[in-house]
Amino acid sequence: MIGYYVHHQGRGHLHRARCVVAHVEQPVTVLSSLPRPSTWRGPWITLPPDTTDDPADPTARGRLHWVPLRHPGHRERMGIIAEWIRAENPALFVSDVSVEAATLARLMGVPVVVAAMRGDRLDAAHRLGYDLADALLAPWPPDLPEPDWPAHWHAKTAHTGSISRYDGRPRPESDGERSGARPEVVVMLGAGGADVTPAQLRAAALATPDWSWTVLGAPGTPWVEDPWPLLCRADVVVTHAGQNAIAECAAARVPAVVIPQHRPHAEQHATARALRAAGLATVRDAWPAAEEWPALLAETVARPGHWERWSPGDGAARAARLLADLAGRTPRRSACVPR
Repeated sequence: MIGYYVHHQGRGHLHRARCVVAHVEQPVTVLSSLPRPSTWRGPWITLPPDTTDDPADPTARGRLHWVPLRHPGHRERMGIIAEWIRAENPALFVSDVSVEAATLARLMGVPVVVAAMRGDRLDAAHRLGYDLADALLAPWPPDLPEPDWPAHWHAKTAHTGSISRYDGRPRPESDGERSGARPEVVVMLGAGGADVTPAQLRAAALATPDWSWTVLGAPGTPWVEDPWPLLCRADVVVTHAGQNAIAECAAARVPAVVIPQHRPHAEQHATARALRAAGLATVRDAWPAAEEWPALLAETVARPGHWERWSPGDGAARAARLLADLAGRTPRRSACVPR
């Protein structure tokens, strides 16, 4: 048995877990505050929330990330994880991501894999989580490492390349219905929050009348659960620099304008720097002014596509091999399908 902690913020952690688990032979139990997906067929432990507007010493004086004092939800959450570990005796525990869950598992004598994140991870809590991990799972290429990591982190890191639910998925036979003969921009903002206003989106569209704009994830727009057909037909995708969003653009091999959003530890800005250094995307540090968009889109659509460097297409299978090695089992070959 493998335990797999899935963070509740956004949807990328869950998408990645489902893809990796689809390649794992051993039974996997997910532990998460997220609701169990209707298509999930394996064990799922629902954890109570531990959020609060008025936490007491939530970082244990800077040593951890979220351990609010005397919070019943937090105590219950940790107790459920501990009881599951005691009862199931898992061969491995994967944390994507929680320093506290990883530390609890290791305190109970279970080997731990931590899903690594880009950005400034040299704070005391991240150092604890990354130091105690038996392995770090990095969903980016080995030739684009994090520059400030200590050598012992690099030594135990498995670089898988990006992991996307769309890896290996055939492109649609037809490009589908376009809004006309104009080239299309798809703006993909994601579920983790957006720094872009409706006014900025309207101004960009008005400044580029030769382009058709489709917006996903902005306030007032419907949520699209499966944007794959839209990504495949797009001439340019405009997105943030979240790991999942970039993985989906890379899987679709679509030219991208990447505008990192503000996240803890500057995660998205670190990803954007790596993309810029590799020449894989057009990167801007902030939403461009309206008059910049015509030249920006022309520059991006002319960019040669080299996404295979970021997205080898088998990132989930590589991650599963790491888990199998540490848990002592052999992964099966499988597509990324719901479980």
